[in-house]
Amino acid sequence: MDIETIHNYCMSKPLATEDSTFGDDCLLLRVYNRIFAFLDFEKPNLVVLKCDPDYAITLRDEYQGIAGAFHWNKKYWNEVHFDADVPDDLIYRLVDHSLSEVLKKLPKRTRTEYAQLLEAAQSQTIL
Repeated sequence: MDIETIHNYCMSKPLATEDSTFGDDCLLLRVYNRIFAFLDFEKPNLVVLKCDPDYAITLRDEYQGIAGAFHWNKKYWNEVHFDADVPDDLIYRLVDHSLSEVLKKLPKRTRTEYAQLLEAAQSQTIL
């Protein structure tokens, strides 16, 4: 896994946007203006992702390459290191989990709208 691959995966999500609100050396990846991933160009070997607090603890206990995110609320945000023991397929699943954690805080109507967009995008990928 590398920063370009994870960036492309995040940007493939419906309505994903990016900005550099925190500075030119990093990217915030958002959906509905809510951050679901953070990439730091000065630390291209990791991504910061939102996580359910209980799951975050489980992941940190199981993988040396997952830790509480520096400068983020460690209860909800993990650093996932690409050059550690974290399998690529898990990193992809953690991006999806982060996105779902962000979406579940949105109004039901917005979640329903997003689910429809996601379903449409997935059906186009299959064709």
